[in-house]
Amino acid sequence: MPSASAPSASAPSAPVKLAVGDAAPAFDLPAAGGGRVDLAALRGAPALLWFYPAANTSLCTTQACDLRDNHQLFLDAGYRVIGVSPDPVAELDRFIAEQELPYTLASDETHQVMEAYGAWGEKNMYGKLVQGTIRSTFAIDAEGILTFVKYRVGTPKHIALLQEKLGL
Repeated sequence: MPSASAPSASAPSAPVKLAVGDAAPAFDLPAAGGGRVDLAALRGAPALLWFYPAANTSLCTTQACDLRDNHQLFLDAGYRVIGVSPDPVAELDRFIAEQELPYTLASDETHQVMEAYGAWGEKNMYGKLVQGTIRSTFAIDAEGILTFVKYRVGTPKHIALLQEKLGL
């Protein structure tokens, strides 16, 4: 008989919370337009990894377009921008085409990468607790170390926050 303190197999575990200075969890995901994106291939230059709930929804589109409209700031600082959502690749392809997004989008349908980054877990949606993507952003340096971590990103202030914290 299991002890009273042993977690139940069906109980969700507490989400991982990463911090500045942590090694970025490895990932290898299918990317829009074909191919894959993985952490190892990003080594050598900084990257901005942002997790969002769903392509072509109001707040996610606003965030994606803000990153599009300010993409040159990131390029000038050497950053590669990668957006990750649980959407299938076909939906990401459509999102890129409709919004003319100049950066990589990757699909994490299993939520494994989101879970590794602490970007998947319980959240409040219109007064109801649900499991889903927690809008989060991470800056990763050329060696794979986190230099910026922000959970529960506020969409209207996302770019201003990145400009301040990343010195863009």
